[in-house]
Amino acid sequence: MRIGILSDTHGRVDRTRQAVRMLESLEVSAVLHCGDIGSADIIRLLSVWPCHFVFGNVDSPDLLREAILAAGQTCHGRFGTLELENCKIALLHGDDERRLRQCIAGGEWHLVCYGHTHTAEVRASGGTLVINPGALHRSERPSLAIVDLPSLRVTTISLSGT
Repeated sequence: MRIGILSDTHGRVDRTRQAVRMLESLEVSAVLHCGDIGSADIIRLLSVWPCHFVFGNVDSPDLLREAILAAGQTCHGRFGTLELENCKIALLHGDDERRLRQCIAGGEWHLVCYGHTHTAEVRASGGTLVINPGALHRSERPSLAIVDLPSLRVTTISLSGT
């Protein structure tokens, strides 16, 4: 199974469309969004896949929750957990640094996905793979991440031309 991981779209439809084209070309099965979604337009663009969303520090939870649920997608609030291909995944924005550190250090998750910093990162911490896909907005190098499950093989993809 291949999943796409996005963060910090901040309502940028143009960059999100570019990301959608990339995700389609890579034949992902699901998408995880690590917060700072920005608008219901982003949710609609991603609705071609099963999507899991968490809220970021600049999101309006009431408006976005309604749009996520109306699109038939999964809204996790500020912190999400899921299991795909026997991989336990934690999903959060990352602005709560204490919670992020606890997720990484706790050893409970195979994969911890977060955003907020607008900088892509892939690293191992004990038995946990930590991924920040970067950002689609306010980034010199807009990017997303692709993860193959259950192998946890990660590819970070830079987007350009927008």
